[in-house]
Amino acid sequence: MYRALWRSPLRCIVSSSSSKLRPTLSRGRGRGNGVDNGDGGCSCSRTVTTFIGNEFIRCQDESARKNLQEQIVDALRSGERHGASALLLKLILGNNSLSADDFHGILKYCARSPDPVFVMETYSAMCRREISLDSRSLLFIVQALCNGGHLDKASEFIQALGENDSISPLLPVYNYFLGACVKTRNGNYASRCLELMDQRRVGKNEITYAALLKLAVLQRNLPSVNEILKHYVDHYSLSILSLRKFIWSFTRLGDLKSAYELLQHMVALASRGELFVKFKSGKLHSTRLDIPIPSNGQTGSEKVEIRGVNDHTVSSSKVALPKGQSNIPATRILRWSFNDVIHACGQSKNSELAEQLMLQMQNLGLPPSSHTYDGFIRAVAFPGAYEYGMTLLKVMQKQNLKPYNSTLATVSAYCSKAFQVDLAEHLLDQVSECSYAYPFNNLLAACDSLDQPERAVRVLARMKQLNLRPDMRTYELLFSLFGNVNAPYEEGSMLSQVDCCKRINAIEMDMVRNGLQHSPISTRNVLRALGAEGMVNEMIRRLQRAENMYLETPTYNIVLQSLLEANETNMVIKIFKRMKACGYPADAATYNILIDCCSLIHSYKSACALVSMMIRDGFSPQAVTFTALMKILLNDENFEEALNLVDQAASEGLHLDVLSYNTILRKAFEKGMIDVIEYIVEQMHREKVNPDPSTCHFVFNCYVEKGYHTTAIEALNVLSLRMLDEEVRESLQEKKTELEENFVMSEDPETETKIIELFRDSQEHLAAALLNLRWCSMLGVRIIWSEDQSPWAKGLSNKYG
Repeated sequence: MYRALWRSPLRCIVSSSSSKLRPTLSRGRGRGNGVDNGDGGCSCSRTVTTFIGNEFIRCQDESARKNLQEQIVDALRSGERHGASALLLKLILGNNSLSADDFHGILKYCARSPDPVFVMETYSAMCRREISLDSRSLLFIVQALCNGGHLDKASEFIQALGENDSISPLLPVYNYFLGACVKTRNGNYASRCLELMDQRRVGKNEITYAALLKLAVLQRNLPSVNEILKHYVDHYSLSILSLRKFIWSFTRLGDLKSAYELLQHMVALASRGELFVKFKSGKLHSTRLDIPIPSNGQTGSEKVEIRGVNDHTVSSSKVALPKGQSNIPATRILRWSFNDVIHACGQSKNSELAEQLMLQMQNLGLPPSSHTYDGFIRAVAFPGAYEYGMTLLKVMQKQNLKPYNSTLATVSAYCSKAFQVDLAEHLLDQVSECSYAYPFNNLLAACDSLDQPERAVRVLARMKQLNLRPDMRTYELLFSLFGNVNAPYEEGSMLSQVDCCKRINAIEMDMVRNGLQHSPISTRNVLRALGAEGMVNEMIRRLQRAENMYLETPTYNIVLQSLLEANETNMVIKIFKRMKACGYPADAATYNILIDCCSLIHSYKSACALVSMMIRDGFSPQAVTFTALMKILLNDENFEEALNLVDQAASEGLHLDVLSYNTILRKAFEKGMIDVIEYIVEQMHREKVNPDPSTCHFVFNCYVEKGYHTTAIEALNVLSLRMLDEEVRESLQEKKTELEENFVMSEDPETETKIIELFRDSQEHLAAALLNLRWCSMLGVRIIWSEDQSPWAKGLSNKYG
């Protein structure tokens, strides 16, 4: 809390009636020695003595007053406020003539400290002595109030001063107040200040426009920026320094078109040598005269046509700058503006414009900086083209440019989304500081998708090393990564369930320490982990606890699916009724789970009723719906109706997946029904559904159990070829010799190990097909590399095609 300001009247500024001592020489005749001893005057020598004495006294007074100012400032600096107040009282109670100059040192210190309380105390003391403010003391007082966070007092002060004819705030005072409004993002006081400026016809200069631009950007007010630009070009000619400010404003507000046009205008000015900028005291300054524009009393809403913005040709020649001065201010401003527009391209993912700007920088002789590449990589690199981001990092290395931490984080995030986790982790290891968790969250998400919890542990350790606080997304991923112990590989045991609870509790405790509560996603991940471990009771308890917060239908679907997998059909019905009672509507996934539940209770009638409800609610049956219905019919050994569902799905244009067909193949294999197996295999081929290893297993073993060994091997050979992607099958004849020598017919004992390596590269079907073909070869059968060479495939096509 700010201390209460000294309550002093703001309207007590009057002109001082005191005047300085004015020693005068007598013009009358004196007696004898010319000295008039009467009332009319004193002698000449006495007059000279008095003049010299007064000057001596005046110098002593000035020295004493200056010394008192220094003592007051020293007392304030050391925290002795009572002593400073006493010294201030001593200064104003003296018999000396005081002016505003005698308080500049005190007011300047209060402005810089800032000390708004003592500045008002000083101002009150000046009012008591009827000392008029000058422009410097007025500026110091406003600075102290603004820097101390008292915009309200500063606003009142400026308004009160303007109503007094003795002194009126000058433009720098208004500009400083506007700058303070920008820092505090206070648009109300800024609007009042602009109204006062218009009422008092103060006018505006380039500093005023710069403050208004910053305020418009903070308020995300693009129309205001356009209006400011129109008024600016009506009174000023655009320079590269003013263009820099407008380009910055447009890029921050996402107006890439306007920013690009102004950038090209800046390039044209620089090419003509119209620079007008220099460094002074470490800051950029314009060399042009900044004459304030008088106010015409208008509100600033009139439309002014922009001159000189679009009436130029974009130059691609070298900038007309003196040789050997590549670091002069104009070059820096050009590079900064290019960087702003390129970063805006990164925000809007405009890779084409970003590449054009980089090429233009090269043509202009402006070497890109690390900041340039930071925006450029955001614009041109994305998850599908992470290689380009890595290439640009290598280019930066060749140019001896150290990438920003944000650049490394961006490329790492793209690598994570492309599942290049080794590259992503390597880049994050090079990050020295990071204030946001998104690149680490992307890597954790990739670890979750690739089932690499060990790598996720290293990522968490790296976050802790950087003192990076996890966000809610981090905890959502942690519950998904570490919530379950055995699933999906093994069923939960007592030990794994205890471990699961410990992990979840540890993550929740850390989440609470960071002031975060469960989100809908984290709640779903916890419930999914408990369900996967078979902890049904704990899952139900957590669901009841979470019902106090807002839940969604997908959360209930996770619970319903876990109960279904645990064969808890009664609990499925109970939770569904509770879900409806709480007002959560069922979606397509909910209905499919309930229909699948009907296969456990062997009720095809209930399943059909649920399909009717599903259609009434606007959800069309999907492949999983047909699969659940077929499962119920097959449990009753009703193959005819199940095959009718297959035909119905095909007639409705619904593309069944391999799991749907495998549901029928499994039951047909168990019953030894070769005709059904062959019909489904041909149906899959006709619908262009690639088989998987389970399909090969059911077909092969059904033939073997019926004693058709040769047909079984031929079917396994053909189905193995059909497992391959279309792209691989097209090049199969070209690679046939290579595959036979290296995998299928190779006598190298490490051949199976090489094939298994394909599983690790996510080429499961290729690896399974090669293992099947190798096994067929080991049985002494000639490998068929084309389906046209298979009598079995031709026979099925003729029979069911």
